[in-house]
Amino acid sequence: MAWVLLVVAGLFEIGWAIGLRYTEGVTRLWPSVGTVVAMTVSVGLLGLAMRTLPVGTAYAVWTGIGALGTVALGIVLFGEPATVARLACAGLILAGIVGLKLTA
Repeated sequence: MAWVLLVVAGLFEIGWAIGLRYTEGVTRLWPSVGTVVAMTVSVGLLGLAMRTLPVGTAYAVWTGIGALGTVALGIVLFGEPATVARLACAGLILAGIVGLKLTA
């Protein structure tokens, strides 16, 4: 169950990272409110997952999910470059997440 909570926390991290883009410097009310809610849920679920998962593993996987999802959505939503080097680096993050999961 802790791993499920951690993955959901990572998804909410993607949500708040992308949400920040829509707040326009925290000047738009509803995108800012949604971003703060996503932040709160994300950190709360991370804390619950850390009750049973090792702190280093949980934090690294949480940030890794957030980083990969944000890179992917940046490419899809905002037309950010999808260069070979950028995708290879994202692949290394994914390898790290899988490695940490397998060794936890």
